[in-house]
Amino acid sequence: MSATVTWTARVAAYLAYRRSFGFELTIDGRQVESFARFADQCGAETFTLELAADWARASKRPNRIRWARRIEVLRSFARFCLRTDAETIIPPRNLFGPGHRRLVPHIYTDVELRTLLVETDRLGPPGSLRPATYRTLFGLLAATGLRISEALALTRTDVDLEVGVLDIRDAKCHQRRFVPLHASVPPHLKAYAELRDRLVLRPGSDHFFVRDDGRPVDRRRVLYALHSLCRQLGWQPRGDYVHHRLHDLRHTFIVRSALRFHQQEEDVARCLSALSIHVGHAKVVDTYWYFTGIPELMAIAGEHFHRYAEGAST
Repeated sequence: MSATVTWTARVAAYLAYRRSFGFELTIDGRQVESFARFADQCGAETFTLELAADWARASKRPNRIRWARRIEVLRSFARFCLRTDAETIIPPRNLFGPGHRRLVPHIYTDVELRTLLVETDRLGPPGSLRPATYRTLFGLLAATGLRISEALALTRTDVDLEVGVLDIRDAKCHQRRFVPLHASVPPHLKAYAELRDRLVLRPGSDHFFVRDDGRPVDRRRVLYALHSLCRQLGWQPRGDYVHHRLHDLRHTFIVRSALRFHQQEEDVARCLSALSIHVGHAKVVDTYWYFTGIPELMAIAGEHFHRYAEGAST
């Protein structure tokens, strides 16, 4: 590869190439751009293992998991470089060990979900739309497994209350999908929409979920409301996270759906494939990732293996 081509230019070409296929690469893009600046400062001409390792260890957070994640980001870029520079060395994935540690989420029980929704009535100010907004939003997340970004991006026309379907247009990787609603959900959405239209006479947007001033609800306010409710209830998160997360509602939906498939002795492989599409995963393996470290699912998996082993020994 010519030394006259800067690493910044190489990374720009790489990102343009990947993004032409629909990849956003927001965080990864910034990481690779950071590598480019580092490599340019070093005067490096070729992508070497030493260069990659030095950049990984230059992280502000000096731990091996962080270093390993930075190496993972570089591997795709290294393959891109290899097309024009045969001396490129693709760093091994395990150079610094695993880049991810499966953190156990908080999986809500039925009682917790009902309690959380009831507790939204205590959110102020009195007579405002705020309690209904968060009650309906949290209920929708728990009932559908939507990403919080997808729920907040919903417009009025995206919510078909007659058919009972959500049109998810602003999905991850720009993949549009339609999400059918359980029959119990549309009445709650309709009640919220009617209250919203009574209280917000001049909406500032066509978003389905809005604040009292008509502007769309943002993620920061939703997370603040969740934390406030959990503090009022005296809840501490189960699992490895310090605080309750909005994503735990999505995680709860996926895990509980899988448990139901097992308990009802459904065709699990077929059901999980449908679930993967429902929640907007590009690959079914992304759905399986949600099961890691969940005791209930691990117990069921153990039971299935025990049955298999008994059958094999007879």
